[in-house]
Amino acid sequence: MEKKYDLVVAYRIYPGVSKVPPVHADNKYKLSALCLRSFVESFGKLKVKVIALLDDCPAEFTTLFKDIIPEEDLVIHEFKPKLGNFGTFARQIDELLTQQESELVMFAEDDYVYLPGALEHMVNFMKANLDADFACPYDHPDYYASLYHQYPSKVIYDSSRHWRTGASTTLTFMTRQSVLQKAQHTLRAYSDKNKDFCVWMALTKINVWNWWKPLFNIVSNRWMFGYFRRAWQYNWKQILFGDQYTLWVPLPTLATHMESDFLAPLVQWENYFTQYDNGKRE
Repeated sequence: MEKKYDLVVAYRIYPGVSKVPPVHADNKYKLSALCLRSFVESFGKLKVKVIALLDDCPAEFTTLFKDIIPEEDLVIHEFKPKLGNFGTFARQIDELLTQQESELVMFAEDDYVYLPGALEHMVNFMKANLDADFACPYDHPDYYASLYHQYPSKVIYDSSRHWRTGASTTLTFMTRQSVLQKAQHTLRAYSDKNKDFCVWMALTKINVWNWWKPLFNIVSNRWMFGYFRRAWQYNWKQILFGDQYTLWVPLPTLATHMESDFLAPLVQWENYFTQYDNGKRE
């Protein structure tokens, strides 16, 4: 059956502020509006369906989605009482596995700002590289600062960016429905103890065997030892017997997490914050 959309996105949102964003730290609605405008601007020429998962949000958040995204491309699910972080992530998996309108699917969180055309670029990358399992829009500063991310990467180039393989990312990422079907058991294991970092370690398997890294740095990087231990504790079947998946990261970035201390490098993000605050980017 012919697919109706280039991409289907499950976009989860809740009315609290979990990190310290560079703008609107005290107003989640304004932060959400800024991020959602940038998200839609990132579609470029794509036809995108958005499944919005509103987790105990006030009515103004529902209106926000309806004002920005065309009705025919939008499905809204409202949850009261709230499902919480792990519940909405599991619901994203359910929604993206059961939809029949696109092979390419995306998990989106509500606190990201995207560059114009970012998702169009990601979709083109995934279509041109059929062996790519996952792609993220965010070039995280940890890739340059963390000991864990010292490993050789594969690098390829498309029309305007390099892409390199990475070990982990956040829970905003693109994949294929067929890959999601195979990897869902590991993704569903995400929990308060089995962090997203641990899940990605098990999926990509980069550095997951290098116990010397956390042991050698157990004093200065105790967090790393803890993540290694949990990755093996909760995901050992995937590590030992599951497929190894590729995760691709854009250079330079296509988006940033709205966390003041971890904005993606090489972009003057303040300019975009101002422009999207005032409506569609000029």
